[in-house]
Amino acid sequence: MTDTTAPLNVLFLCTHNAGRSILAEALLNDIGQGRFHAYSAGSSPRPGELPHPLGLQVLQRAGVPVDGLRSKSWDEFAAPGAPHMDLIITVCDDAAEEVCPVWPGHPATAHWGYPDPAAGDAPDEGKLEAFRQTLHMLHRRLELLVNLPTDKLEKARLQGTARDLCLH
Repeated sequence: MTDTTAPLNVLFLCTHNAGRSILAEALLNDIGQGRFHAYSAGSSPRPGELPHPLGLQVLQRAGVPVDGLRSKSWDEFAAPGAPHMDLIITVCDDAAEEVCPVWPGHPATAHWGYPDPAAGDAPDEGKLEAFRQTLHMLHRRLELLVNLPTDKLEKARLQGTARDLCLH
C-alpha cells in the first residue's frame, strides 16, 4: 500500500520539455494540495533551453507560479539518487513512441496526448491561444487526478486509474 502521507511523485514527459510537460508540472504543483510533487523532463531537451515563453506567460496569467521551471533531460530522473516516481505521464505523441528509461520501482505510466501548442507558423497570438487551451485541458484532467480518493492512488491501482482519466 502507498504511504498516503507522502506526496505522490509524478513525472511529465515530452520531447523537448519546453511546453506541455512544463505546463503540467507547474499546474499539478499548484493544485496538488500537497498530495503530489510534480516534475517534468524531456527525451531531448535542447541545451540551455528555457521553457517556452508563451507557456510561462499563460501560467503567470493563470496565477500559477513559474519560479524554478527549466527544461531538463529525463536522464536526470533515471539517475541514482533521483526522486522515486510513482507515476509517469507522457503528454506528447513523440515521447509516447520513444523508448523510455527503465524507471526504478516500476512506476505506473499513462499517456495523455496533447497537440504541440508551439507547432506551426501561426502568429504568437494564435500560439498563445493554443497554450491557453492546452493549460485548460491539462487543468481538467489534473483536477480529476487531484480529487481522486486515496484508495485510487495506491500503487496497485494507480496504473489503471491514470489511464482511465482520458477525456474524450
